[in-house]
Amino acid sequence: MKHKKAWMITAGIIVVLLVIEIAASIFFYDLAIKRGPKDFLNDNEDLEVSDKAMDEFLQGDWIAWVNKQNFKEMTLTSRDGLKLKGYYLPAKKPTNKVVMLEHGYLGHAKQMGLYGKYYYEKLGYNVFMADARGHGESGGEYYGFGWQDRLDLIDWTNLLAKKLGPGSEIVYHGLSMGAATVLMASGEKLPKQVRAIVADSPYNSVYDLFAYQMKRMYHLPAFPILDGTSIVTKIRAGYSLKEGSALHQVEKADVPILYITGNADTFVPTNMTHDLYEHTNSPARILTVNGANHGESFVLAKKKYLATLSSFLHEYVQ
Repeated sequence: MKHKKAWMITAGIIVVLLVIEIAASIFFYDLAIKRGPKDFLNDNEDLEVSDKAMDEFLQGDWIAWVNKQNFKEMTLTSRDGLKLKGYYLPAKKPTNKVVMLEHGYLGHAKQMGLYGKYYYEKLGYNVFMADARGHGESGGEYYGFGWQDRLDLIDWTNLLAKKLGPGSEIVYHGLSMGAATVLMASGEKLPKQVRAIVADSPYNSVYDLFAYQMKRMYHLPAFPILDGTSIVTKIRAGYSLKEGSALHQVEKADVPILYITGNADTFVPTNMTHDLYEHTNSPARILTVNGANHGESFVLAKKKYLATLSSFLHEYVQ
């Protein structure tokens, strides 16, 4: 009788723990991956940027530039049936060069005008920006964190290559989640037109990013909650958190990659970018900007950023 009672108590505890695990997994899926407002990022110290960067993000002259441009709207149906929206800006003078800009988590395409203005005005590129799935005017009820988005990027690339012709030269330039997207794409068989990749403030995998944030924000270990969240994500969004690995992808890359990071980045720690750089199979460079937090490098070290970018593109884009 005592053994039976002990077994029932143990079984009860297991059931309770399982229920807690399932509830926590669904909670964190809804918190970070399900499309919708993300209040948990409000007042996040890791996302605080300098006054200079904030002024540029919110009031920079690139905003007026974006608003003045006559972007041509494009649409794409993803491989899993989502309607995606993109925006194409032909260069002032005909050229075969195009930059495809990938925005960050909770952002939207035209925010990448901060970088697009330089490519358009100074380098004379055609510019393309798309709303990632779950963002802006694109469909989707979840965020892909780069993994599902990598296939969308390749499909957009094929569409643009067809538009511009087989001799086009394409550059991928992504920020944060967008940087992870272009790196996750790098390990796939890319269209031959893709000549160079720029990854600003990337993370090495979705799982590792979440593990870091769970510990930093909630003082929780990754296991078992994050593993449960990964299962929920696989069921609801079609990918697991460990599948979404930029690190594994760059080990297969054959397109040159320029990495950019700030050594004061606490939202996506700098060591992730350096880890990616060290594991990259293709020719790679890295720029580390002193004192820059997440996504601040372009503003805080603009001259150095653009000099490094121009040198990199000059080497790999004819």
